[in-house]
Amino acid sequence: MEKIKVGVAGVGKLGTYHIQNFMQIPSASLVAVHDINPERGNKVAEEFGLKYCQAFESLIEEVEAVTIAVPTVNHYELAAQALRSGRSVFIEKPIAATVEEGQELVDLSRKNSALFQAGHIERFNPAFRGLNLDDMNPMFIEAHRLASFDPRGSDVAVVLDLMIHDIDLVNTLVRSPIQRIDASGVSVISDSEDLANARLQFENGCVANLTASRISFKKMRKMRLFQPDSYTSMDLLQGVSEVYRLQNLPKDAPASSPIPWGVIEKNGVRKQISYVKVQAEEKNALKAELQSFVQANLQNERPVVSGEDGLLALQVAQQILDQIKLNHSKVSMV
Repeated sequence: MEKIKVGVAGVGKLGTYHIQNFMQIPSASLVAVHDINPERGNKVAEEFGLKYCQAFESLIEEVEAVTIAVPTVNHYELAAQALRSGRSVFIEKPIAATVEEGQELVDLSRKNSALFQAGHIERFNPAFRGLNLDDMNPMFIEAHRLASFDPRGSDVAVVLDLMIHDIDLVNTLVRSPIQRIDASGVSVISDSEDLANARLQFENGCVANLTASRISFKKMRKMRLFQPDSYTSMDLLQGVSEVYRLQNLPKDAPASSPIPWGVIEKNGVRKQISYVKVQAEEKNALKAELQSFVQANLQNERPVVSGEDGLLALQVAQQILDQIKLNHSKVSMV
């Protein structure tokens, strides 16, 4: 079996998850890790039987592909080195601290013909992967992403920490340029926004209303999609989607809908409300994501979530942050 040599940069909580999942992917040969903390790096390397590289340059020399799971502020520095060396890069979201850095990483990947994948894990959530995207044409989307406060993600605003997941999903589902953004946010615990709401209007008429909070007592990751003759509810926390769809029903056909609405008449046509619960077979989203990265490398194909996708999500997130800042300025002037 053909394998690709992989390294992991950053062996904190998330980086360790990367290691554990790479160990379960037969086509990945995990050989080395890098961490700025030698004590932690050596400990993790010893635990998993890997080589520890104190210098990131040394890690690059050992591998063909690298995953980067370090704080966002360090994304650009490491990813740029790897891409300049022609190494494939998987980088956790957001791909960079600024849009300018993200654009340069995308440019470097093109210039050096290096594969570049953004770590938007919700694309690999079984609730999302179970959907047939060819049937999706949402005209209204509502998303709620709520979490309890975690200092680990508080170095960036909640828009970059949490909402960016839903931004990427919405971009993938709608496939239309954004026409207008309205947004507001509040800082409660940290120095940046801990709660934010954004309303995105797309050129095709779709509207998406996104809410993200990291000061909730309960966790929630839900998205609801409305389109003509169809309603989809995604529970990304549970990894399951429910799809309700209006379907034409022959005049003599009995009603077989399992839900109480049964058969209705719309524009003179009998329709039945069908219901189906869907989810992808692979329940481990991180494993599916890293497997996708390895597969894209072995087959020399565009990754499912490209660097361009990550850049677009970052650009929209920055526009939301700019709108929040503008609204704050207006309030301060009153």
